[in-house]
Amino acid sequence: MEQYRTRSVDHPQRQQPRRPAQGPAQPIGSVPAQGGRLRPAPARRLPRPRLTGLGGGLFACAAMTLVAGIAWLLFDGSLFAYGLLFLPVAAATALWVRPADLITAPITAPIAFAAGVWPVSGGSGSFAAQLMGIVSALSLHAGWLYGGTLVSALIVVVRKAVLISRRKLPRRTA
Repeated sequence: MEQYRTRSVDHPQRQQPRRPAQGPAQPIGSVPAQGGRLRPAPARRLPRPRLTGLGGGLFACAAMTLVAGIAWLLFDGSLFAYGLLFLPVAAATALWVRPADLITAPITAPIAFAAGVWPVSGGSGSFAAQLMGIVSALSLHAGWLYGGTLVSALIVVVRKAVLISRRKLPRRTA
């Protein structure tokens, strides 16, 4: 079966205005300055990461496991240091998750706390002792768990409110 090549039709509404011819080519990454000299182009901002719900959960779990390893090595397994470092991880997860998956950030925060607490939980010996150490660490340091979840939830609520206000703004002006 033959496939024929089609050509797009130029519509007057879609035509782009022609730009006047530019002068000599300039090196990439430079902007003309006064006096004909070239100056470096302004630095671009770094892109903001946008994680999916699953990506945010994986990021939080991996970051908390790394935080637990750091707390175990540097602070001798201090649950205080682990809980204190949980707050910025929960905030970063809430800030970096994409708008469509905002609801997942406060859900993944406690899961990440529980996933990373094992190295600093203090359990030793058998599986039952390890499990009891994790349960004890989760129950005794629930304040950090609630605090990080609250930070994450507050950031999500503010982000959602900003998104809703941006959606409603053009309707008011029209």
